[in-house]
Amino acid sequence: MAGVSVGLTAWSFMTGVAMVKSGMSLTEAVLMTLLVYAGSAQLAAIPLIAAGAPMWVILATAFCVNLRFVVFSLHLRDYFMFLPRARRMYLGYFTGDVTYVLFTSRFPHPAQTDTQKRAQMAYLWGGNVTNWMAWQTMSLLGIFVGNAFPARWGLEFAGTLALLAMACSLASTRLRVFSAVVAGAAAVAMFGIPYRLNIVAAIMVAVAACLLLEPYSRVPPRRPPAKTPAGGEHHG
Repeated sequence: MAGVSVGLTAWSFMTGVAMVKSGMSLTEAVLMTLLVYAGSAQLAAIPLIAAGAPMWVILATAFCVNLRFVVFSLHLRDYFMFLPRARRMYLGYFTGDVTYVLFTSRFPHPAQTDTQKRAQMAYLWGGNVTNWMAWQTMSLLGIFVGNAFPARWGLEFAGTLALLAMACSLASTRLRVFSAVVAGAAAVAMFGIPYRLNIVAAIMVAVAACLLLEPYSRVPPRRPPAKTPAGGEHHG
């Protein structure tokens, strides 16, 4: 996780810069980075806050952007249902995209013994703490030094570029590439919708399109060769 955090620091720094460059006060920016702790949701909500959008629009946008965490939580349910509800709640706050991916890659199946449970918790918390410290340190640095950068540098857009680079790296299948193209095209086509609701609409269009196409993207299981009456195999 320490190696991955190096790449995340650039994203978190630019997210901090984007918050203060959008007109948020230092107090608002600090509270947002500590309480929200989700770069993609922050970058989606910042221009809406700056534009004075209604609260329900901001919340709906952040909800759609962070829908992936619903999938993460469903997957992790069997791993951590032995914990009390309160511990699961703050574990969910600290667990990010990268720590989830590294954890599930290291432990494909939930623990069966107490020793395995302790090992999985130790691994996850090691990644969570490293990730949280790296993100918050650089995000706070971006908040407090952001005003020192000239506006002509356009650093408020750098966080968006960092997020775009991360999204492109995740487009590892044809269906994911298709969903990204559909979402981008829909967002541009509906740009005139007020309060940046084109973002929410584009997500809904992309999700619906992928749900329709996902059954066709699966490779059908290969059938075993049929046997002839004599006991041999018949290859049709």
